[in-house]
Amino acid sequence: MTVALLLHRADGASPSTSFRKAAFGPGDPFARDREIAWEGSGAMSAGRVSFIGEVDVGHFPHTETIVVVEGTLSLVAAGAAPLVLRRGEGAVIARGTALRIQAAARSLFVFCAAAAELANQPGITPLRADANFKLSNSLPAEILLGPAPQCRSDNVFKDELTGVVAGTWDSTPYHRIVRDHRLNEFMYLLDGNVRFAAPDGSVLSVGPGDALFVPQGTAIGWESSDRVAKFYVCQAVRT
Repeated sequence: MTVALLLHRADGASPSTSFRKAAFGPGDPFARDREIAWEGSGAMSAGRVSFIGEVDVGHFPHTETIVVVEGTLSLVAAGAAPLVLRRGEGAVIARGTALRIQAAARSLFVFCAAAAELANQPGITPLRADANFKLSNSLPAEILLGPAPQCRSDNVFKDELTGVVAGTWDSTPYHRIVRDHRLNEFMYLLDGNVRFAAPDGSVLSVGPGDALFVPQGTAIGWESSDRVAKFYVCQAVRT
């Protein structure tokens, strides 16, 4: 049973997830190279892109978080210095941003994108592994199968139009029951290992450099035995 959609394995192994070639809406600058693993409520999509070359975008058509998993990608916003993303580095491109996207050699990145009818505040927001962490809420005792963890987060991007929040999060070890996931959530593991359990007892194990997406409403559990840190994109969708 699938508990989450695996978008990338750090060791290069092919994920069992099914991808389909498709653009994410009109004007998608990665239309020829985009592979979508999930597209659903809240006009959100997740998958991967293999890109080489150069493209100028006058008005980025949606809000998209990318994390490079192979190669190098350069993002050059109008009037700003280039942001060069290497393996394990990511950024959020807000809707309406004017930029040039460059990759001299083949680059592979995973993505989480969200559509919006109106323009957001344009710009590029880097995701940082050395985040400015602040204490965040722990988990309710009734869903824990052990001690409560200490959680920290650094929310660097928030879009009221799409409900998207992105940043970096870490936590001490914890074990949680299988329950419906309350958000659409993209994750890229920076440190630590996590076992995601399904209702039938099957387990998906992920570690540093792996990327996955958990749709809202998916029944899933969590078990970690060391510190876990991740880039994340979350979106709560009204049902």
